[in-house]
Amino acid sequence: MTSGNLPNNGTVMIVDDTPGNLALLSDTLSEANYRVLVATDGYSALEQMQYLLPDIILLDVMMPGIDGFETCRQIKSNPETADIPILFMTGLGELDSLLRGFGEGALDYIVKPIRPPEVLARIEVHLAQARTIQRARHALQHGRFSALTADGAGMIRWLTPSARDWLNEIRPPERPPLTALSAISSRIPSPLYEWFIHILTGPQRQMPENAAPYQSDLGHSARMALCHQPDEYLLLLQKASPAWDLESLRTSMKLTAREAEILMWISRGKTNKEVGLILDSSPRTVNKHLEHIFEKLGVATRAAAVAMVLKGQ
Repeated sequence: MTSGNLPNNGTVMIVDDTPGNLALLSDTLSEANYRVLVATDGYSALEQMQYLLPDIILLDVMMPGIDGFETCRQIKSNPETADIPILFMTGLGELDSLLRGFGEGALDYIVKPIRPPEVLARIEVHLAQARTIQRARHALQHGRFSALTADGAGMIRWLTPSARDWLNEIRPPERPPLTALSAISSRIPSPLYEWFIHILTGPQRQMPENAAPYQSDLGHSARMALCHQPDEYLLLLQKASPAWDLESLRTSMKLTAREAEILMWISRGKTNKEVGLILDSSPRTVNKHLEHIFEKLGVATRAAAVAMVLKGQ
């Protein structure tokens, strides 16, 4: 199989106004089976990203128009591009200014003159890390659980968008809803806070994962675990299972009665084997039904199928 028939390893954008650097990097990356986008200044890079997002960006510091620092700042300020890893390219004489680059959101830097093996190694490492983060984010967005971390005082350090929705559903109606900005550094709402503090001050504070879960009046639940960060705790949040109207689901999604049943059970976290036992069927038959479900819903994964249906519940 020739390299032209291989799937590409990802899309790399090079932003540099020096033709020699562009040629060297473009050839190096193309030979390593990366798709290459080229921009000679910050403005054209930002414009290109309106149409096609790269997986990683190699960004020169000194350029005409807006420099690399301002280009980086604008990329990181846009939610659509904020997660793209940025590697600055800089000369030895510009190293003192790199702290500013890290402050703008850059992840790493490459010192000129360009050494192709170093560039490829750094791109490979950072792309692998970015893809791991993307997988984790996708799992949290489409899986059964939301998540947040809080310090020992119950102040939120980090949370997923679905966790923010979960918190808003249990907050007293007279309290304003949490937003993406207001949630961070706010205290987890009562009565979840009372449950949280009770665990930290009780006999199970060293093993919070063994504590009884929190249950809200709505049927929402929460479990707690230690984090690797000191004085930080992970809360896994789960909404109450929706009341499934199998007949409505079957009609709206054009599923068979058995397909609707299978979709309901996988949304509750059951494996193919478990669904087979419940429905007195084989895992292979369950998998075949899932293939038909995916085709009808126009999705490729269990998580996507469940997410699509839950939005309509």
